[in-house]
Amino acid sequence: MTTYKSTPSGQGIFYLFVLPFAVLTAVFGVWPIILSIGVSFTASSTALKPNPTFVGMANYLAILADPVFLASLRGTLIYTALAVISTIGLSLVYALFLNSALISRGRALFKLAIFLPVVTPDIAGYVVWRWLYDQSFGALNEILRAVGLPAFGGLAFESTAMISILVAELWHHVGFYVVIFLANLALCDKGTAEAAEIDGANAWQKFWHVTLPELKPALMVNSVYALIQYLKTFTVVAVMTKGGPNDSTNFISYYAYQLFDQGRYGEATAMATILFAIVIILALGMMRVQERGAKT
Repeated sequence: MTTYKSTPSGQGIFYLFVLPFAVLTAVFGVWPIILSIGVSFTASSTALKPNPTFVGMANYLAILADPVFLASLRGTLIYTALAVISTIGLSLVYALFLNSALISRGRALFKLAIFLPVVTPDIAGYVVWRWLYDQSFGALNEILRAVGLPAFGGLAFESTAMISILVAELWHHVGFYVVIFLANLALCDKGTAEAAEIDGANAWQKFWHVTLPELKPALMVNSVYALIQYLKTFTVVAVMTKGGPNDSTNFISYYAYQLFDQGRYGEATAMATILFAIVIILALGMMRVQERGAKT
């Protein structure tokens, strides 16, 4: 086997190519986060001035005493848990379906159908879903009435608003995760599955003991990405519910936006900082658990 050793000139070329992306990440990614965290320790009235007034943890204490924020935090975590489980489950099932022998024709059509919503503009897609759920002229309730079923509450009721926006988000995002699972399935060793089948393993045993362990890389990537994505859910709420009804979908990102729009910059950035910390902690924790599972 031929081995290659990196040379100083090769390393220099590597860093030369990496440098522009590192600079862009630092300027447009890391620096705004640092500024936001800094604003969270200042008085809102002076936050955007050259010499802001430092107030320590006052903004954090204020939002932690805010029942709306606590309800928003609880709703965000519940929604994220439901969304991650649903997204991973649906995308995995769909990827296995596309990778199976169940469809011999039209495979490309099924792939197009699941991925097309991913490239559909967020706002346009969510506006259509809002119309579908409308209590007066929405197509969904018209169909339910036509077949004699009770109307669906949709976005008008607290009990159904969260599940309604979750369905819209699943429609928009699942295709992305399907692609990652399909890429991993293409790398799986088919010989192992065939050997298990020869040994008498049924379909469930092959999936649980052969396919699923080989899908651990895709499961880790998809789980972490979905966790980050759903914790900062914003667009679907801004378009479909505006945080309602009765703050039932007023997740942290949208609530922080509302406060920022009211000029309460310190509290808004404090919320953003708390959300950022939650994202980092949960994402790193999930990666740690999955890495330990991969070693066992």
